[in-house]
Amino acid sequence: MTELGTRLREAREANGYSLDDLQNMTKIQKRYLMGIEEGNYEMMPGKFYVRAFIKQYAEAVGLDPERIFEEYPNDIPVTNAADLPELSRVQSRKPVSESSSKVLNIIPKILVALFVIGAVFVVWYLLPKQFGNDNAGTENDQEESVDYSESPEVQQPDNEDGGTDESNDTAGGSEDESDSEGNEEEAEEPEEPEEPAEQPSQEITVANVSGKETTYDLKNTEDLNLDISASGDTWIGVYNSKDEQLFSQMMKNGDSQSFDLSADGEAFIIVGNAPATTIKVNDEQINYEVSAAEVVRQDIIIRRSAQE
Repeated sequence: MTELGTRLREAREANGYSLDDLQNMTKIQKRYLMGIEEGNYEMMPGKFYVRAFIKQYAEAVGLDPERIFEEYPNDIPVTNAADLPELSRVQSRKPVSESSSKVLNIIPKILVALFVIGAVFVVWYLLPKQFGNDNAGTENDQEESVDYSESPEVQQPDNEDGGTDESNDTAGGSEDESDSEGNEEEAEEPEEPEEPAEQPSQEITVANVSGKETTYDLKNTEDLNLDISASGDTWIGVYNSKDEQLFSQMMKNGDSQSFDLSADGEAFIIVGNAPATTIKVNDEQINYEVSAAEVVRQDIIIRRSAQE
């Protein structure tokens, strides 16, 4: 047994906790807790988890993890980038899913349909106006070609000025009618604005499930905002695509944390107690694909697909 293991076991016993109690509090398997107290790290999944479990153990029994790491550096394995849980780089380059392919196939059809609608609207708008102008010109020509002086039905009594009153009245009436018809045909109907194309809404789909790890694809958005809230004791770790640690500690009932990874486009979340942890992506809650009743600890990968 190492000095660190002895220190942790004494703190646990001082708080009156059994290994079963500590297992329920931290959601770390009992055999891993025993391995920490005995200094047997070979059974652990990796060096990264050894440090994470020791930190969680220390917090549960009321010790300062950072001080523990400083006092017992030789009893705690040193981690490096190779020990961190691997993010699947191959999966991030996998082909576009079938649903995305269908959307891409529909877009050209939508553009063609909008073009046809626009062409029909232009024809509908211009042809009636053109026909109206032609008809107006024909009627004006016919009005001007009529010679009222030769009609046998029109009487033209001479007046003192040598003209006829009726011919003046008739000519004035013809000009008024021509002006009225021209004004009516020149009136333009207002153009109806085209409705903008509806933007697709955010979509979160499951890309892969392997053991306790689930990968989600985030589509139709340029944002990647995480909101993590706890309804009980749960250990949370958050990392970006470069495996840089953004958050790593125990969360209590009512605690919440927010992270903006929009510029990064990828997030890796370690959830120590899935039933007590709620994760929202851009205000939309994700569902655990692996039953939380069967697998308490889960790893969540969220990656934003490239925008078209």
